[in-house]
Amino acid sequence: METASVLAVCRVHQLVPDASNVGVTAIDKRPVEGPVKVHKLGLQGDIQANRVHHGGPDQAIYAYSQADADFWAGELQRDLPPGIFGENLRVAGIDATNAVIGERWKIGLDVEVEVTSPRTPCATFQRRLGEPQFVKRFTAAGRVGAYLRVIRTGTIQAGDHIHTLFVLKHGITVGQWFSEPDVESMEALKDADADGEIRLQQPEFRKKFEALERQLAR
Repeated sequence: METASVLAVCRVHQLVPDASNVGVTAIDKRPVEGPVKVHKLGLQGDIQANRVHHGGPDQAIYAYSQADADFWAGELQRDLPPGIFGENLRVAGIDATNAVIGERWKIGLDVEVEVTSPRTPCATFQRRLGEPQFVKRFTAAGRVGAYLRVIRTGTIQAGDHIHTLFVLKHGITVGQWFSEPDVESMEALKDADADGEIRLQQPEFRKKFEALERQLAR
C-alpha cells in the first residue's frame, strides 16, 4: 500500500483578474518549498479573494488527491500540476474525496486536521482550467477533494506523511454527500453533529438538509 503523504504544499502565487463580482481570484495556487506554518484559517501566506464562499475555519485547507488529478490529466490530455485545482495540498496514498466527514488526519509532526466537506465547483474554477463545461464535468465525475478544518496548528511541507487518526462510524464520505445526498445520510450526519462528533456549520449542509426535508414533507 502506498504511504499517504503530502506531494506539494500550495498557496496563492498572485491574485489574477476574474469575471466574478469580486473582480479578482486567489485560485492561482502553486507549490512552495520548505516548511509552511499552518494556523486555524489555513496556510500562512495564503488568502481567499472571495471570503463569502471560500475560506474560514471550516474550509481552512483544501486537499486534492493525485489519483483524481491523474484521472483528469487523462480526460483532458494535459499536465495538471499541484495547485491547478486551487488546492492547498496535493496528496498521495489517501483518497480525499472518499474520506469520511469528520475523520482526522495527522500531517507531519504536529498538524492535525478534520475532514469537513466537499469542494463545490464554481465558474471561477472553470475559467482557471480553461475547459468549457468543466463545472458540469467535475460535478458529474464527483472527484471533488475535501476541505479540512485545522484542529492543531504547526508546520507542514512536501514529503510529510499523513496518518489517519480515526474514522467516524457514520461512514458518510465527502464524495457520497456531494454526489448522492439522501435522507439516510442526512440523518446520520445530524446524529453525529448532535453527538458532538462533527460540527456542521457550513451553509452548504444547511441548504441540502432543507432541500431533503422539503422532499420528506411532500
